[in-house]
Amino acid sequence: MDLQLKDKVIIVTGGAKGIGEGIVKVLAAEGAIPVVVGRKAEDNLVVVRAVEAAGGKAYQVAAELSVPAECEKAVKEVIAQLGRIDGLVNNAGVNDGVGLEHGNYERFMESLHKNVVHYYLMAHYALPELKKTKGAIVNITSKTAETGQGNTSAYAAANGGRNALTREWAVELLKYGIRVNAVVVAECWTPAYDTWIKTLSNPEEKLKEINGKIPLENRMTTAEELANTTAFLLSERSSHTTGQLIHVDGGYVHLDRALANA
Repeated sequence: MDLQLKDKVIIVTGGAKGIGEGIVKVLAAEGAIPVVVGRKAEDNLVVVRAVEAAGGKAYQVAAELSVPAECEKAVKEVIAQLGRIDGLVNNAGVNDGVGLEHGNYERFMESLHKNVVHYYLMAHYALPELKKTKGAIVNITSKTAETGQGNTSAYAAANGGRNALTREWAVELLKYGIRVNAVVVAECWTPAYDTWIKTLSNPEEKLKEINGKIPLENRMTTAEELANTTAFLLSERSSHTTGQLIHVDGGYVHLDRALANA
């Protein structure tokens, strides 16, 4: 299916690694022009060069999105480089383990800036261009908003905010024809996940346990699978879909996990 994304300029925050990298590569393969926005230019450029080596186009902007002024600067740089914005994928963030019992106000607020404040700011600054193009926004969110996880109050709160902003923006932006949806992630193998699981005393056993709880095929969702749904939601092929929280998770959140090994 042609997603009709050719030459569409789409910002992907956190596009240098993991899920974001998967989204960048799928968008480029569809003929879009993804712009990787991440804190380190050298990391961003690795993805850009991989896209170019595969025959696609991509650009990058280095920005520390937890700093509000950097969000405005990033959007302005995209406009200066490419002259338009057709889509925004808010993806950057980190599950940083700021809990209730052992957390504190400073770390909680810092985590909100890392995980949800820049979602708002990137959309706010990109909006004038998105109004011109009748573009689309996709927010990448996490199951933690619905299931909890333990010892991650700030990240769970941020993802609850991401989900709420998705619905709120879908309402507010109806008059501009701008669609807003969310892709909800459960278990996806990324470099950050790999780093985390290696901190455990029994990483292989824990990984087997996690996979065993995923109903569909007892495996994690791939970054490419998340990217495929994201690309569809950015495209005109999903022209009457807005305000949706779409779980791409092998049934992890909504199916009875007791059946996973049945």
